[in-house]
Amino acid sequence: MVISSRIDSIERDIAVMLDETLSPEARSIELAAFARQQLAEAQRINQQALGVVPPHDTFVDGKAGAAIETVRPDGVVVFEFEMLQDIFAQIGSMLRQASPVRTGRYARSFLFLADGAVVDPGAAVPPASEYVFVNSVPYARKIEQGLSPLAPDGVFHAVAAIASRRFSNLASIRFTTVVLQAGMIDEWAKTATALRLARRNKRRKSPAEWLRRQPAIVIRTH
Repeated sequence: MVISSRIDSIERDIAVMLDETLSPEARSIELAAFARQQLAEAQRINQQALGVVPPHDTFVDGKAGAAIETVRPDGVVVFEFEMLQDIFAQIGSMLRQASPVRTGRYARSFLFLADGAVVDPGAAVPPASEYVFVNSVPYARKIEQGLSPLAPDGVFHAVAAIASRRFSNLASIRFTTVVLQAGMIDEWAKTATALRLARRNKRRKSPAEWLRRQPAIVIRTH
């Protein structure tokens, strides 16, 4: 998700009460100074929301990377902040920190999906309408139900609540369950043990879906 802060001559005129008697060069200087003030304020807000200042691209009169001081007297300065990468990184870190640690398998088994496709660790995150964090171990539901003494409050539900409060102005974040057709849960759901479990729980309709349903955090941009 890219957040843009746009600074143009009209906004500048209102904010700094620009003197129309100034020369074009002086008006450019005023606009550039105002743009830098607004950039600093946007960075301060992002620092408070994310804990870090996300990278940004600068466009001056439509030119990427141009110096702010080159703005025309009636020009436009745009700052674009990439926010999602930082949100994803923080949620992923919170999930790992909240994970019960015995063998370490659970903490190593988180998957990140973009519109249902698994994103490889370290790969660029593709544009998508929905992003999902999920864990592929077959016992993820038991952990979410508080059955592990190492995570009595579960993992996904707690992290989703924290992330939703922290990033509510940037994205919609919620706890839910998803049917995961990848990783260990997908292989386990094909076994005789899993199928017997589905029968014991009277899951005659769509047993494969029930066996693969996992707790998850879903993120959608506003």
